[in-house]
Amino acid sequence: MKIKKIILDNIRSYEHQEIKFSEGSTLLAGDIGSGKTSILLGIEFALFGLQPGQRGNAILRNGTDKGGVVIELEVEENKILIERTLKRGKSVTQDYCAISINGSEKQEVAVTELKSKVLELLNYPKEFAKKQNLLYKFTVYTPQEEMKEIILEDSDTRINTLRHIFGIDKYKRILENTSLLLSKIREERKMKEGSTGSLEQDRMDLVSREEQLETKHYNLSSMEKELFAKQETKSRIEDEKNEISKKIEEKRGLQQEMEKTSLMISSKRSSIEDNKKTIEQVSSQVLELEKTRFDEREINSLETGIESLKKEREMLSERIISLNSQIASLISKNESNRKLEQKMSNLEICPTCLQTVDSIYRANILNNSHSDTVENNKKIAELEEDKKKVYEKSSAIVSKISLQEKELSDLRILKIRFEGIQEKKDRIKDIENSNLYLEKDIEMLSGHISSLTLSVSALESFDSIFEQKQKEFLAASEEEREAAIKVAELKKEIEFFSRNIDELKERIKRLEEERERMNYLLSLENWLGKDFTSLISLIEKNVMVKLKAEFSKSFSEWFSMLVADNFNVRLSDDFTPIIEQQDYEIDYAYLSGGERTAIALAYRLSLNQVINSFLSKIKTRDLVILDEPTDGFSEAQLDKMRNVLDQLNVNQLIIVSHEQKMESFVDNIIKMKKTQGVSGIEN
Repeated sequence: MKIKKIILDNIRSYEHQEIKFSEGSTLLAGDIGSGKTSILLGIEFALFGLQPGQRGNAILRNGTDKGGVVIELEVEENKILIERTLKRGKSVTQDYCAISINGSEKQEVAVTELKSKVLELLNYPKEFAKKQNLLYKFTVYTPQEEMKEIILEDSDTRINTLRHIFGIDKYKRILENTSLLLSKIREERKMKEGSTGSLEQDRMDLVSREEQLETKHYNLSSMEKELFAKQETKSRIEDEKNEISKKIEEKRGLQQEMEKTSLMISSKRSSIEDNKKTIEQVSSQVLELEKTRFDEREINSLETGIESLKKEREMLSERIISLNSQIASLISKNESNRKLEQKMSNLEICPTCLQTVDSIYRANILNNSHSDTVENNKKIAELEEDKKKVYEKSSAIVSKISLQEKELSDLRILKIRFEGIQEKKDRIKDIENSNLYLEKDIEMLSGHISSLTLSVSALESFDSIFEQKQKEFLAASEEEREAAIKVAELKKEIEFFSRNIDELKERIKRLEEERERMNYLLSLENWLGKDFTSLISLIEKNVMVKLKAEFSKSFSEWFSMLVADNFNVRLSDDFTPIIEQQDYEIDYAYLSGGERTAIALAYRLSLNQVINSFLSKIKTRDLVILDEPTDGFSEAQLDKMRNVLDQLNVNQLIIVSHEQKMESFVDNIIKMKKTQGVSGIEN
């Protein structure tokens, strides 16, 4: 990983600052408090966000509501842009997070999602996703004072921290998980021992039930033969009963035929009586009609008279219409005269010639109009009198027409009756002939009844035979039903036994599988409890031995570069630095400030070197950040830092120091200054 650029907005003492980083070694120089460490904290925040226990107001500039960091990185061939922001509410919290890879559109993601993405890009193990960034701290950036604290921690805390960093604590977790697994296996094995205790008894029960099932199958065969014989007997009796039933049905058919024939005779006799009554009625009608007088000329005379009266009525209607028209015309003239009189009585100026109308002239016109009206009223009275007379005459004619039309209708009905006399006589002859045929039919049907009576008598004996066969059939049916019930019950028993045997076989199979599983668990328990735990413990021990040897060797080499040869350093089994001088062990607390710094720096560089070797696939191995690595160094120790930096052999080294002499040891220098509480780069 290489850092290309970082932009700080309202981060600690910075308002807005862009810092570019080159390959090789870069020194962040400046006085104490100028803002050098703030850049390192900004880098860590940009990569991983706020750490557990870290407060946002320790990063966001005082007096501001928003702030953020943008960082550009190169990880192998990938160009990465990461942006994080902070906002102030009741407390300072992370707000916006986004990432862009190889110039793609910036993608906004959640805080935890971005951290997981960064760990994935850096190829850090996944177990670091929800914990502090110890791997980053011990391979890339650890403040010098924190490294001293690690050295001074109790041995258990330090060894557990290192085990976690190197991933060795997984062996401890493996042993703990193995112990839990063994407990579960023992519990499951004991349960299976209890559940498989009845296996032998179940096998014996299976043999016994299979023998019982075989006996029941033999009994079923015998019962089915007996049932078949009873079914044959029932079928034979049923056939005989059906044959007798046919004879009885034949007798019933003959009896029904006799009933039908009797009904036909009764019906025909009734028809003869009805015909005789009809002959009497029709003969009486013929006799009555022959006594009645009828002259067809009366019909013609009435028709002519009615036609004449209708024409006269039409003429009277036309006369009434004419009188109404004359009366209406006279009434219209009277209305015109009234309007003229009304107009002339008030007329002073002629509307045509515009001359004054003479009173004599006006009086003459009014007199003429009045005389005309009187004459018209006289004519209207005369016309009304004529109309009244015409109405009366018309009403008399209408009454006369109605009487003559009724008389004409009666004559026409009488004519029709006279015309039907011959038809009635013919009908009498037809009815008399029909009676002759009916009497012959009655004679023939009576003979048929006699024949049917003889046939029915011959079939009477089959009723008692049918009753006997019905009793035999019911008895055979009952015997068949009882046999069928026995067969069905035995089949149910066989079905129950078969199902019970299948369930027992399934149970035995399951118990056998359980026993196999139990045996497997026993062998697995023995292997895990003896072989596997011993193997894991041995692997852990060998890894720790190898790791401690490499760590101790590297620690001694780095320390020897920084301190005079009269010191000898190494690591104990719990990775505690052991300092010896002339074969005497010296306590860390009695060392000078420069010597303690040298111990911490050597420990830090050794840790970096061993981690990068042990976790060879992480992608931060080419970046090292040292924060005040020379605090308390003498001039001689400062001179030795040149060899230390050369030996680091990393692509990008960032050093924070206020020592001016360090400027000659690096490739690039970025000088920081603080003016009126605001940090920035010195031009």
